[in-house]
Order: sequence, then C-alpha cells, then structure tokens
Amino acid sequence: AALCDGDRKKLAAIRQARESAAEHYFARHATEWDELRALHSPDAEVERRLAEALAEAPLGHLLDIGTGTGRMAELFADQAERIVALDRNLEMLRVARAKLQHLPAARIEMVQGDFYDLPFGDASFDTVLLHQVLHFAPDPLPALAEAARVIRTGGRIAIVDFDSHDHEELRIRHQHARLGFTDRQMAQLLKDAGFIAAAPLALEGGELVVKIWTAMR
Repeated sequence: AALCDGDRKKLAAIRQARESAAEHYFARHATEWDELRALHSPDAEVERRLAEALAEAPLGHLLDIGTGTGRMAELFADQAERIVALDRNLEMLRVARAKLQHLPAARIEMVQGDFYDLPFGDASFDTVLLHQVLHFAPDPLPALAEAARVIRTGGRIAIVDFDSHDHEELRIRHQHARLGFTDRQMAQLLKDAGFIAAAPLALEGGELVVKIWTAMR
C-alpha cells in the first residue's frame, strides 16, 4: 500500500510538471498562434472538414507527422487503432505528452524524428497526417516520398496547409519556408511521391485559405 501510494504521488508530480511546462510553452507562443489563426478559418471548422474527409475508411494505424501540441492525435484518438505522434522538436513533444497523458499509453506513442527521415519501417501505417507542417519544408517532395514509404498500399495521406498566398512576413515571423501550395503544385507533388490524389477541399473566409488535400497510396 505504501509503495502504491508513493507511485501515485510520483505520477501526480510528473503530470503536474508536464502541465506546468505546457502552460509556460503556450504562454510564450500564444501570440504567434493567435496571429496565424486570425488569418484563416476557425480551427474547429478545419478539424470538422478534415474528419469528414477521412471518414470514408478506417484510420487504422495513424502517423501524425509534426504533431506539435498533439491536437490531431487527440482529435483522432477514438477512431484510430493506434497513433504515433512524431515531432522534431523535443519541447513540442513534451507539450503533446502533457495534452495526451489521459489517453491509454498502449494506443499512443511519442517519437522524436524528422519528416525527411522517418524512423519507421516500410508500410507501417494506414494513415498519415501532415497538419500545417509541409510549408516548413524547403523541398516538400522528399518529405512526401518518406510518408509514402511508410504507408501501406491502399493507405491514405491527408495534408492540411495553406493555399498559395503572398504573406511574405510569415517567412520571417513564423519561419515558413513556402507560402502555401496551389492545387496544381500539390497534385504534382503527390503524384511524384506515388499517390493518387482526390479532389481538394477549400476552407475560405479568411486572408489565408486552408486546403485539405487527400490521396491514396
């Protein structure tokens, strides 16, 4: 009983430390996120349309590339058999871990890694997500080719990103390597990476148009 009580106290302390770290991180970056959100459709609408776009088939084993705060992993936790949340930034993974600590550990895994060199075997996943990630890639094709490598035949990829725009300030203020993508650019990238693209979805209503591109491996 004493050991169990001690373990519970340690677990509570770990959770409190994670939550505290997450709060500090959000406090430091809230202004940046709020600035970006003000330029495009509300997050809730984007998430709803993304969920609809992926509702046609089971998610199976899902890889969330560039998980950030873990929101996509949280959103699809009930639908996927298992989720791997990957991010290059260790601090972001700590934030995601704090957000997702209420989920069963057997169903979600946090992994540090880069989208140019995914630390997984071929055909490991049924679904891959890149939510507001690809505009950070100076060369998106190798990242999509890596995603294709780890997706099983018949599996799907979903990319949420900005339509092509001219907000040059995002390169400096938010380190965006690319100012969005046209449908033609994305269709060619997906084809070159080995995907069959579906018709894109557009969420307008802001200065930045959010696009949802889906494709099958």
